[in-house]
Amino acid sequence: MIGEQRGTTTADAWDFAVELRSDPATEEARTAVLAKPAFGQSFTDHMVVANWTADGGWQDPRVTAYAPLKVSPAAAVLHYSQEIFEGLKAYRHADGSVWSFRPERNAARFTASAQRLALPHVPEDAFIGALRALVTVDEPWVPSADNGETSLYLRPYMIATEAALSVRPAGEVLFGVIASPAGPYFDTGPKPVSIWLTTATIRATPGGTGAAKCGGNYASSLAGLAEAVANGCEQVAFVDAVEHKWLEEIGSMNMFFVYADGRIATPELSGSILEGVTRASVLELAADLGHKVEERRISADEWKDGVRSGEITEVFASGTAAVITPIGRVAWPNGELTIGDHSLNYGVGPVTAKLRSTLLDLQYGHTPDDKGWLTRLT
Repeated sequence: MIGEQRGTTTADAWDFAVELRSDPATEEARTAVLAKPAFGQSFTDHMVVANWTADGGWQDPRVTAYAPLKVSPAAAVLHYSQEIFEGLKAYRHADGSVWSFRPERNAARFTASAQRLALPHVPEDAFIGALRALVTVDEPWVPSADNGETSLYLRPYMIATEAALSVRPAGEVLFGVIASPAGPYFDTGPKPVSIWLTTATIRATPGGTGAAKCGGNYASSLAGLAEAVANGCEQVAFVDAVEHKWLEEIGSMNMFFVYADGRIATPELSGSILEGVTRASVLELAADLGHKVEERRISADEWKDGVRSGEITEVFASGTAAVITPIGRVAWPNGELTIGDHSLNYGVGPVTAKLRSTLLDLQYGHTPDDKGWLTRLT
């Protein structure tokens, strides 16, 4: 079943019923959360759910009260990790409207992940419709446009719910969307983070699931993250599984290198690197700003040697949650290096700062959307 598409259906079947909860959060409680939202800690009043069976396809799509799921202890997701997810944000603009950023790319990646994990297909219109249905009901949970770098984080997911211990694609599946008011992913905001460069732990392998957005990839990164924290760093950088020398990802983010001649390079997609929506956007925006952009293999030694010589002037990571986060220090078992001039702009280099502001201005509606990247939700 790997590589095949299961459960193809049209979006016409996705007419989301709405079941309003009887005990929504009080205005005071919601206001307290929105005043200082922490990433992934508080959730809105409602969620989207829909069920799929091999015989009946998708059924009963609805917005309903946010609540624990009832899942059998024998559910395939608990034993064989047959699940996927996505992450994107809803942004409040100055006129009060709410927009998402390139959700069609998240929908396409959700489809690719579903194919890799032998899960059923959710049509793009249904995927975006689910986001719109939830945000429409829980619109008061979207932070104010004047509340800094805040948003409503949206988490679509799909899990295998069939109660069967046979090792095979599940015949029962649940699709859902939950939402969480979010502030900056790192408490330090745009200030540089420190990275532990590990060769002891591998995140993904060729032919594996590294290019799919599934929980197993994140679980496999946690030992590396613990190693990083034990060595005084906030995140971990992984190398390839074959030669243990080619850079791949930083935790759950893509990485970029800025060179003294203005070039910007990022590790090329190898089948074990997630194709980030922010990654693709940074590459295009960087080219628009006059930078030569490169997608190629980059070794850990090139990173170290480039920082030592001054050829690499800035390093940053990108992702939906973290947006663009500067990297100020890289450490490994036998040494460490400081990157860039930390006496200026809190250590955020000029190229990183410009790309970050350009991206955020577009997402929050401060500049015109000439690329058609924004989709209105409410």
